[in-house]
Amino acid sequence: MHSSVLLVLTSALLGTAHPGHHEEDHPSLLASRHAHHGLARRGLEACSSSKVYRDLQARALVRRADAIAYHRAIRKRATDSAGVGHNLTSSHVGIDTSSPSADLFGSNHTCILDPEGEIGPFWVKGEHLRADLRDDQEGVDIVLDGQFIDVETCEPITDLYWDLWNCNATGVYSGVQSSMNGDVNDASNLDKAFLRGIQKTDADGVVQFTTKFPGHYDGRATHHHMVAFLDATVLPNNTLSSSHAAHIGQLFWDQDLITEVESLYPYTLNTVDVTLNADDHVVTSQLGSNADSDPFFDYAYLGDDVAEGLFGWITIGVNRSASYETSYDFALTEAGGVAVEGESEDGGLSGGMPSGSGGMPSGTGMFSGSAPVATADATAACA
Repeated sequence: MHSSVLLVLTSALLGTAHPGHHEEDHPSLLASRHAHHGLARRGLEACSSSKVYRDLQARALVRRADAIAYHRAIRKRATDSAGVGHNLTSSHVGIDTSSPSADLFGSNHTCILDPEGEIGPFWVKGEHLRADLRDDQEGVDIVLDGQFIDVETCEPITDLYWDLWNCNATGVYSGVQSSMNGDVNDASNLDKAFLRGIQKTDADGVVQFTTKFPGHYDGRATHHHMVAFLDATVLPNNTLSSSHAAHIGQLFWDQDLITEVESLYPYTLNTVDVTLNADDHVVTSQLGSNADSDPFFDYAYLGDDVAEGLFGWITIGVNRSASYETSYDFALTEAGGVAVEGESEDGGLSGGMPSGSGGMPSGTGMFSGSAPVATADATAACA
């Protein structure tokens, strides 16, 4: 299917499945975002005719197909037994679970802008480089494939470090201790690092993580947080030093999939009301009428149902010259996790006003945080 047709279909899907926006509350952010949209859009349009970018997409097709085949094999499931999503069976006409991998994994070559988002809540400075983030957490396994593209050159970014984190099944973040995050008396949570980690991109600008599908907490839809660091140094203790955050954002899943996951243990232990994507202030801001954004993972089941795991993928375009402040109230040190007094690292450029607000995790889990925020602007995402 031609990319122009897919762009029309994707735009229609975004207009119906993820309505609304809250940009009117932040006029200076909106103006800054629109300026960067124009720059990034021109770069991304050029990418569609770039041989480098087309070759990257071809390799992505093979990589994603190989990855899902491997993870299905270790779960002893046939390749055609899975449902697929975001949601290719419903959003792209003519694609189903028996479609060739070219349609399933490589059909959409059109990047869509993704505005810069909030870093909070609960970014922890000093997390370790690692690929498997699950630790002892229960929940649905997910394998995530993220590819990072330079919007100005259409080439893969090979020196980027992807910092990724999310709450656990009951809505609690590791590495923090707060009345807004599980048990305020559980100081041991400061030393925990479940569902957090960092990895460097490979020669194709790709990182793959194994983690758990996020739960939820009051006032927020199910989501992952991320920072993309450049000009970084890996320290002897396998942590990262960088003051250049080229992208800060949040990534999401389709509502129907979230509903499926929330029906499973241990997600059912979470008694906090679910906030729908359509009611989430970050989702609606990133999907505003001028945002041209699609910060949602495409996905495929790794077994007969969602309980057996998911493979999710997304491509994110980054403007290497952008740099954003990373604020934090907690850090992982050689002596363990500690609370700090509103620290930040400023890359020297601001993308606009601090974006938004929202509920903090109160959770029903065993663990316990305080909230950093960051500035906002625009980069790009394509599935």
